[in-house]
Amino acid sequence: MPTSIITTDDLREFKMELLDDIKNLLAKQASKKIKKYLKSSEVMELLQVSPGTLQNLRVNGTLPYTKVGGIIYYDAEEIQNVMTANRVQHGLNR
Repeated sequence: MPTSIITTDDLREFKMELLDDIKNLLAKQASKKIKKYLKSSEVMELLQVSPGTLQNLRVNGTLPYTKVGGIIYYDAEEIQNVMTANRVQHGLNR
């Protein structure tokens, strides 16, 4: 089994390549277009809830929605607002 010697220059080069890869991934993530309105199936997947739970969230007024031609749409920003408003912070001293 041959032995390879890793130098500090090798590590520095690896670090730079890794940082470039991370920057590229972050740039791709930032450039993704977030949909303004989501359908029920997308919201269920996003929140990991069942159809019944999503219906309960609609009925009790937790999640605002718009119904157009029999299709229910949810504003992605409003979902984020609901998630933020219902955040529970236990034992965090800030």
